[in-house]
Amino acid sequence: MSEGTDVIAACTAALLQPGRVAPGDRVLVAFSGGVDSVVLLHALRFALELRGVEVVAAHFDHRMRPGSGADARWAQALADRWQVPLELGAAVAAPRSETTARRARYEWLYGVRARVDARWILTAHHADDQAETVLFRVARGTGVAGLRGIPVRRGCLLRPLLRIWKGELEAYAKLHDLDYQVDPTNTDVGFARNLIRHQVIPELEGAAPGVRRALVRLSRLAAGEESAWRVLLQRLVDEVVVEHGPRRVVLHRSVLLDWPRGLQARVLRHFVRTMGGTLGEAGTRALTEFTKMGASGRSVSFSGGLLLARDFDRLVLIREEAVRDERPLEIPAPGRRAKGRQLRGAGEASIGGRRLVARWSTAGLAADDDEPSREDEVASFPLARLAFPLRLRPWRAGDRIRLPYGLKKLKKLLGEARIPASEREHVAVLADAGGRVVWVPGLARAADLEPVPGEEILQIGIGDGFAE
Repeated sequence: MSEGTDVIAACTAALLQPGRVAPGDRVLVAFSGGVDSVVLLHALRFALELRGVEVVAAHFDHRMRPGSGADARWAQALADRWQVPLELGAAVAAPRSETTARRARYEWLYGVRARVDARWILTAHHADDQAETVLFRVARGTGVAGLRGIPVRRGCLLRPLLRIWKGELEAYAKLHDLDYQVDPTNTDVGFARNLIRHQVIPELEGAAPGVRRALVRLSRLAAGEESAWRVLLQRLVDEVVVEHGPRRVVLHRSVLLDWPRGLQARVLRHFVRTMGGTLGEAGTRALTEFTKMGASGRSVSFSGGLLLARDFDRLVLIREEAVRDERPLEIPAPGRRAKGRQLRGAGEASIGGRRLVARWSTAGLAADDDEPSREDEVASFPLARLAFPLRLRPWRAGDRIRLPYGLKKLKKLLGEARIPASEREHVAVLADAGGRVVWVPGLARAADLEPVPGEEILQIGIGDGFAE
């Protein structure tokens, strides 16, 4: 671009895309007083195509240098001259870093947006900012997602100058005889961004001319790749997920292991994000390794208060504070016994916060108890046809049980039994070593595990009221 009108055309084209700024909208412009924000405010105020857009400017004093208050007075004078309402704010104390300053600024901007009832917040980030951001993230070892750099839109934030170069903005300011402020801290190479802007990129341009444009191109390519991944990821999620709730996600481990390690990592990171956590490189590596090597019944904790556990051929991602509400019980294999020696045992499980006590015996439970409570459920199974270990655990979406007329989904079984959705997290099942449901106490038992005469049986009792 060489003409100032091209800057206006690019800016309005970015703003007036479907789903973005529309006539009648009120927009809040982050206005530092530098050349970038002056050009943005001027374009918004005087572009014919944007006459129906209501503009409010917002100036925030970070108090990071002496005399910064004068910038606010200058901004007010310019806003008055252009007849643009101006909101003024200032940091309570000078931020100690660029990151802290940025957070304080955006927190204030979001507050102003709510107060003035603006639909959008506009910032004056430009193509040079994009190049610097991508290079900075490369230096920090970012992944592909980080290479996208600064997005044109994020929520209510819009950056309409992101494809315009700094030189083009300066040419626009000169063409329209615009006055602007120069912040002396922008030349301080003690700040990482300034070092990249004033020293690193110029040196790279000398060695590889066009590096700025190459970095911006890289950001566009990465954004395209990530956009494609979002479409593909949903298909992968549909294939691997068994259950997806606010406190717990259950995945098919065998499906996940069929994929390359990179796909596994992406899917795991996706579900961790849905649970409110984050995964860095080390955390991703630990989870993919656990997915492959972790034994059933084992778990691994990671940042964000999350835990990944293996439950036979399923992986369970859960918040650690919710683990107390879900403590399965394992009934181990009987092992070798002397002829005629009885097998018996007992244990506790916690299913969705509901305490259950289970007991089992080859001699029959009636011989061990005077009076089982009314709530107890008792079932007998052929010992030799059970695949141990058995596990008393919560039911999962996708669970099925074999009934006399065929396999039936537990979700449908619970619906037919009129068990409210709010109570289903308390429903327990007994599953075998292969994950097959053999019994839903109080509802159904596997039709192919009815004992026949002559078989040694294992009688199992489960309930809230068993005495220990």
